[in-house]
Amino acid sequence: MKTYCPKPQEIQGVWHLIDAQDQVLGRLATHVANLLRGKNKPEFTPHVDCGDFVIIINAEKVKVTGKKEEQKVYRHHSGYPHGFKEESLRSLRQRRPVVVVERAVRGMLPHTRLGDQQFTKLKVYAGPEHPHQAQQPKPMQISQ
Repeated sequence: MKTYCPKPQEIQGVWHLIDAQDQVLGRLATHVANLLRGKNKPEFTPHVDCGDFVIIINAEKVKVTGKKEEQKVYRHHSGYPHGFKEESLRSLRQRRPVVVVERAVRGMLPHTRLGDQQFTKLKVYAGPEHPHQAQQPKPMQISQ
């Protein structure tokens, strides 16, 4: 008996629509990362991009638990002297709510070229509108 390995041209990508309103950020991110990787499919292969496309709407209404709103800090460095920046979750949500969800999902994908390719299949929007009606996304509920 031989092991089946799917080829990239054989993989069919399905579009999923997820409403992030009142969803916990970390639980939402793990579910979305599994969909992007294709771990919900029986033909999952770790080294092949067999994941689906995911559209997340209402990213500005995602929930966080505990004191993360004040205590969670996003850090980055520009590479220049004195280029270190810190920003709290609250201020980043007010300024760019989409980035909060994107960074949570990106951190749960592989940090390789394959992870970069899978991350391009994620589309996040702050409000309830999105331009992907032509792809006929399937609405998906995430159990809490």
